[in-house]
Amino acid sequence: IVAFPVPEGRYERVLGTHEGAIFLSMPVEGTLGSTWVPGTPEAKGTIEGYHFDTYKHETLIEGVTDFDVTPDGKTLLYRAGDRLRVLKAGEKPSSESGTQPGRESGWVDLERVKVSVQPEAEWRQMFAEAWRLQREQFWVPDMGGVNWQAIYQRYAPLVARIGSRGELSDLMWEMQGELGSSHAYEIGGEYRQHPDYSQGHLGIDWRFDAQRGQVVITRIVEGDPWDAEATSPLRIPGVNAQVGDAILAINGQPVTAEALPDHLLVNQAGREVQVLLQPADGSAPRSVTVRAAGDGHAGRYRDWVEANRRAVHEATGGRVGYMHVPDMQYIGFSEFHRYFLTEYDRDGLIVDIRFNGGGMVSGLLLEKLSRRRIGYDFQRWGPPEPYMAQSPRGPLVALTDENAGSDGDIFSHAFKMLGLGPLVGKRTWGGVIGIEPYITLADGSVTTQPEFSFWFSDVGWGVENYGTDPTIEVEYLPQDYMAGKDPQLERAITEALRLIAERPAPTPTPGPRPNRGFPANPQ
Repeated sequence: IVAFPVPEGRYERVLGTHEGAIFLSMPVEGTLGSTWVPGTPEAKGTIEGYHFDTYKHETLIEGVTDFDVTPDGKTLLYRAGDRLRVLKAGEKPSSESGTQPGRESGWVDLERVKVSVQPEAEWRQMFAEAWRLQREQFWVPDMGGVNWQAIYQRYAPLVARIGSRGELSDLMWEMQGELGSSHAYEIGGEYRQHPDYSQGHLGIDWRFDAQRGQVVITRIVEGDPWDAEATSPLRIPGVNAQVGDAILAINGQPVTAEALPDHLLVNQAGREVQVLLQPADGSAPRSVTVRAAGDGHAGRYRDWVEANRRAVHEATGGRVGYMHVPDMQYIGFSEFHRYFLTEYDRDGLIVDIRFNGGGMVSGLLLEKLSRRRIGYDFQRWGPPEPYMAQSPRGPLVALTDENAGSDGDIFSHAFKMLGLGPLVGKRTWGGVIGIEPYITLADGSVTTQPEFSFWFSDVGWGVENYGTDPTIEVEYLPQDYMAGKDPQLERAITEALRLIAERPAPTPTPGPRPNRGFPANPQ
């Protein structure tokens, strides 16, 4: 056993060579923007080496995805994104070797690799592999009482009758559906390329004024103005678009009743477009150039959250806080902490997990929400700090609905079990058997095997395929949405105020500070 010093970092793999050890280090970075959907992996790693004879540590290769070493420890193969390179293990490649394929550079010419694909044979193998993965990795050995061998015999003959990759996908979904389990998916795959006409967006609402024959802006998405992906393109500096302005043309094409903005922005996502604006004050039209957004969801989501937060503050005089958690992954974890630190110290707090897409961090969020405030830490130059730190000051109310699932189900049920407060809304989705996909099929697609089933001491396995019931059921009807109402949020506000009246939030009243001086009239 040889111990060798290495710098701080996140090390993925360490392998031995004929003269030392080499290891792959990856940068420590956040997960926002990452995805588990298969694709070309990023090449952010660095291969480093340590020589046992010289006790020397050095950086060998940067821009690496993964690597391996031959059994004799003399040859290194590493991957950089979608490229492969073969080198002598433990040696730093020469900067003069170049980036073109060849013996000197070590880069492998993958363009020379030709593979003859017989779809029918490949599809048979992929179908059998998807079936086998379920057999080996489903969370309970007896497959929940399903005769899995009989299921294969029922569906396998249909593989010979499918005519496209899409039909294979449908067949695998149907087969996995026999398990009656959540989280049994099939994603990705080698589909034939099709035309991509991405829809562009300006981040606005508009109406067509028939009398004027013009499209008039009725709302401009605010979102996060500092993030170009989460606000309206018309909010960039210098555009100065206003509600009431008319859009006369896009890329020189007149906007009419037959050619509305959405029509003229087809295939313009991510591209610069010219927009001719007619100011509402009647001044001369002016042309502005903006980059059309590819997806307006982020900005509209932020506006929705902020509108809810504002509504709660206004209805309660600022006494009740509001936060929304969109999922239980990295985005939801980030959103939770974006709002929690500004909202937790009010008399009450509404935690909204409607539309929650699930994930794996519910326990971390519940841990913070469960903290009890039992005292304060006083200081001279600042306000008292609660103990426990960041503990909610007053009562909690949670909002959930039929669109909250997976770890959103778990959060909702655990919120009730922990007695944190009332759960308002509708019964949740009902899928709590988790997955950890890491094996791809022959064409790069991923199938998921339900591997981790949740059991609760009150309902056992009962959340799967049912969900959890709210303690206060409130419908949110389409006509409510069209009228600009949110009866679920309104009921949550009512419950928060009721609980505050019953159990007022604690206020630090410690009395006189200790006096350590001598008595005024010593005897």
